[in-house]
Amino acid sequence: MAEQNVNSRLVAFCDGVFAFAITLLIVDIKIPSSVNITSTADLWLALRHLAPSMFAFLLSFVVILITWVNHHASLRLVNRSSVSFIYANGFLLLTVVFLPFPTALLGEYLPTDHAAPAVILYDATLALQAVGWILVSKAARHSRLFEDEKAASTLRESGKFGYFAFMVYSLCAIMAFWFPLTIAIITTLIWMFWLMWGISIKHE
Repeated sequence: MAEQNVNSRLVAFCDGVFAFAITLLIVDIKIPSSVNITSTADLWLALRHLAPSMFAFLLSFVVILITWVNHHASLRLVNRSSVSFIYANGFLLLTVVFLPFPTALLGEYLPTDHAAPAVILYDATLALQAVGWILVSKAARHSRLFEDEKAASTLRESGKFGYFAFMVYSLCAIMAFWFPLTIAIITTLIWMFWLMWGISIKHE
């Protein structure tokens, strides 16, 4: 029996990777076994020390959630597939599944004087994710995988946004050498904006 949707396996695979990556975010958030908890006050103090990790977790949860929503919408625009499109999706998924690593670094080192490498790596990962979006858009358009010209226009806009996002996050990664905490705040505000904007959109 022929598949009704030629991209059904790709969609299922991508959804599985997104689910795995978003689950990995919470794995490292726990009170270290070396911490001696002898009272309620000790437990509250230990939980307070987890605040930076919880911040990094929530930020990356939003990043992956928005990325999944946009990816889901993008795959609905195409009704065919190609080798280049599959590999472009693979590169995008690579940046998604890698994100838990800089997230853990961000949670551990953001409140310290050594936060710069963690913030640099985090924003560099987001810049590479933008490259993934550019590749996905290009592969879909060059192979004409879209359903109609409206879908083609949407994919074209997605590619343009990818270039913009690459420049923004690359600049953030560079500036994080000197202003890691400020850049972490700016990165958070950017994604909060996209979350609010995405929620406000009324989909048909």
